[in-house]
This record gives sequence, C-alpha cells and structure tokens, in this order.
Amino acid sequence: MGLFDLFKNKDTSASEDKELSRLQKMITNKLSQNLDREDALHRLAHMKSAKAAKILLTRFNWNLDPSIKDNEEKDIAVQGIVAAGEEALVPLREYCPKAASITWPLKALRSIVAKDKLEGELLAILDEFDTEYVRNPEPKIQLLQALTEVCLESGSSSDDLRIAVQPFLTDMNEEVRFAAVTTVLACGSSEALESLVDAASTEESLRVKNRIASGLVEQAWAIRTDLQQRLSPLLPPGFALKGEVVVGAVRR
Repeated sequence: MGLFDLFKNKDTSASEDKELSRLQKMITNKLSQNLDREDALHRLAHMKSAKAAKILLTRFNWNLDPSIKDNEEKDIAVQGIVAAGEEALVPLREYCPKAASITWPLKALRSIVAKDKLEGELLAILDEFDTEYVRNPEPKIQLLQALTEVCLESGSSSDDLRIAVQPFLTDMNEEVRFAAVTTVLACGSSEALESLVDAASTEESLRVKNRIASGLVEQAWAIRTDLQQRLSPLLPPGFALKGEVVVGAVRR
C-alpha cells in the first residue's frame, strides 16, 4: 500500500464516520422530520455493517406517537440490523443487557441466528444479568420468555438452559420469578424438580406458587420421597400430592 492509498483510506474512514454521526443524530431526535428520519434509517440499513447496526439499535431507545409510525420505523431498523448479518451480533450482545426493552432486538437476533445456535446466543445475553433488584425488570422477563419459546418450538432444551435459568427462580422481582418458572417447566426436565421445590419453599407470591404447582400437574413428574415431604405443605389450595405426582386444577 502506497502513501497515497493510506491517506485515501483515512479520508474515506473519516468521511464514513462523519456520515454515521449525522445519521445517528437524525434517528435519535424525536423532533426530526419523519421523512428525514426514515431516510436515515434506510441509509443505515443499506450499509450492512456493525457500525450501522449499532446505530440502528438506538432507534429502540424511544417511542413515537402514533404507535403505527413508531412500529414502521422500528421494523426498518430491524431489517437493517438483519441485513448486516453476523456483523450485527456483537452490537446486539452489547446492547441487550443495557436496554430498557429488548423485544425488537430479539426479533432481529432470531432472524440472524440459526435455530440451533439461538439458545446459545440468548444464554450469553442472560449471563449478563443477575437476580438482584433492578428498577426495570422487563429485559429479563422478555429474555426468559424468548427462552421459553425456544424450548417450546424445539420440544426440548439443553441442560445448560435449565441450569442458567434456575437462579432466576429466586429473583427479587415477582414477574421475573414467574417467567423463570415458566421457562424451567418448558425445559421439560425432571432434573428441575429440586430447584422448583426450593423456590416454592421461599416463595411468598401465591401467583408464582400456583404456577409451580400447575406446572408440576402438567408435567406429571414422579417426585421422589424426600421432595414429597418438603413439597406437600408448600402446595397452594387446590393442589395435593397423590402418590408420586401433584394433582389439581391447572392455573396460569
């Protein structure tokens, strides 16, 4: 590479960064004209790069009235992120743990990643969360719901998924605990029994207790004797142990 080529590449890179900065300001400004903002989204989508995908993700940080227009713009952003392919994976991994909502990013992720690799990508994001109190639990809930869908669509799941989700059975937030119970049950493995009994022993929410009991009715897992003794007094009204299994009316 000659000296001229080196300077040419630097000029090109600087020009690209300047354009990216301009487009970012356009899509992050609620007061910008709809047509200008939409044009910026399309320009970024056509770039098909990691840098463009990172900027497109910022469109999910705010909402626009009317919601129809908001959804249209976010759809364009999703399409642009998907167009970047695997180049968008790092920006997605970095964005999700810090976002207020990850519904749209997860939609993009599902379109990029092959089905047999989606579980691993979702678990990598889940690993960035803990069970402590957070002001906004929505990302954790949305991620657990996505993992539940993975289990239900495949009809099975890996032990890695179940093991990764089990700590969230005792999350500080009731909605997260409910979602975690649903995900663990969707895994379909009786290996989860002990963790579910442990969760029931400390659970104060009747809604979550009902979800655990209903799930055990649906799964009809044979419960070993030591767990039966612990579980029996924890079951909410309407549920009981009959032999090795939990019986009762299923409640959601």
